[in-house]
Amino acid sequence: MLFNSYEFIFIFLPITFFIYFYLNHKRLTEVSKGFLLFSSLFFYSWWNITYLPIILSSLLFNYIVGNSLNNDDGYYKFSKKSILIFGIISNIALLSYFKYTDFMIDNFNLLTDANVPTLDLALPLAISFFTFQQISYLVDSYRRETKEYDFLNYALFVTFFPQLIAGPIVHHKEMMPQFMKIRNKVKNYKNIAMGLFIFSIGLFKKVVIADTFVIWAINGFDVATTLNIFEAWATSLSYTFQLYFDFSGYTDMAIGLALLFNIKLPINFNSPYKATNIQDFWRRWHITLSRFLKDYIYIPLGGNRKGNFRIYNNLLATFIIGGIWHGAGWTFVFWGFLHGIALVVHRIWQNIGFQLYSIIAWFITFNFINIAWVFFRAKEWDDAIKILTGMFNISQITLPTLELNIVEICIVILSIIILFGLKNLNNFRIKNMYEILLLVILNIFTFLYMHYNNSDIFIYFNF
Repeated sequence: MLFNSYEFIFIFLPITFFIYFYLNHKRLTEVSKGFLLFSSLFFYSWWNITYLPIILSSLLFNYIVGNSLNNDDGYYKFSKKSILIFGIISNIALLSYFKYTDFMIDNFNLLTDANVPTLDLALPLAISFFTFQQISYLVDSYRRETKEYDFLNYALFVTFFPQLIAGPIVHHKEMMPQFMKIRNKVKNYKNIAMGLFIFSIGLFKKVVIADTFVIWAINGFDVATTLNIFEAWATSLSYTFQLYFDFSGYTDMAIGLALLFNIKLPINFNSPYKATNIQDFWRRWHITLSRFLKDYIYIPLGGNRKGNFRIYNNLLATFIIGGIWHGAGWTFVFWGFLHGIALVVHRIWQNIGFQLYSIIAWFITFNFINIAWVFFRAKEWDDAIKILTGMFNISQITLPTLELNIVEICIVILSIIILFGLKNLNNFRIKNMYEILLLVILNIFTFLYMHYNNSDIFIYFNF
């Protein structure tokens, strides 16, 4: 059940919304939370019911470990630090088993000429996201920054359906106080209007813009055998645009959906392609992941505290881990390595006082990001080499043959305006009837587009 599907928009969402607030209206607050948890697990199970025992086992395990970290009665024989390490290793082991076992077997076979059969494990939906979220909960519990002893509340914190599948990655302290507020138990029509507006923007980004660029990205990466310079750049830029509108569209929808239930999720994007350096980019792109990498990997490794050489190693290690988190493949590792190196170079430039004009800095940053995305998208090394060879092969400069219809041309122009000309769409507010009219027109156009075009699955569902 996708956010961009009719069954979600017209069946699951309204039923969940009205029953949840009806139960709150009857002062059945615990029942309403239980119903929202049930709805979230139903939403998760819709993809594949066999995933349900995995997430339930993970929830129970982390709840027990988290409680032991919060417990001060001295009953446990092990130190809090040992319990934390055990909890983190267990979470990483679960994630690694499903996500990286076949990858490690393939590499073992390649290095030893062995023929160990792969397990062909299906990756449980959202395992990367709920694993990181629960690791952050354990660390926060160790730091005495959580106060949660109720399994229902904890399970709702992890599984709340708007952000369960692909984030944002949230902290316990960001979410649970909102569920506890009495005023959040009552329908808030201002939040409903704003939530629908943000959801509609996200749906438009995904269905109309991202799913248009995906066709051109697939043709270049997966279909074409050779590309000239214009085709290669069009392919790489198509994926760069597709990825942003796909993932930020999902995040907008998640933020809008949560707002319907009076829950405010953290902003995850802030016009990242306007960044003028790589550090600025990571402050704007997938903000909650950047926060996790900083708080739970970079700082524990030593952060900025132990000299420049150690800082550079910490940056590189953090972003290689970030690359591995995204996918089991050497192309993801290399993508993370590229960003780690870029951050090291940026820090060196800062230390020596090297500066560029803003437009030049933006041009270098954007093109680096665009080139790095090639490795992120490529299924194999050969796919990445094919695109990059075409992008820089000046011996094959031929005039492009544009085969775009008027709607596609308008979508390309609109996407450029959104990316480089407008402020972050999450900052919009409904102020007048014109914006309500815009919402209506946006939805009509989006649903027409959904009717005549098959909408693709969200990219980050694969991670």
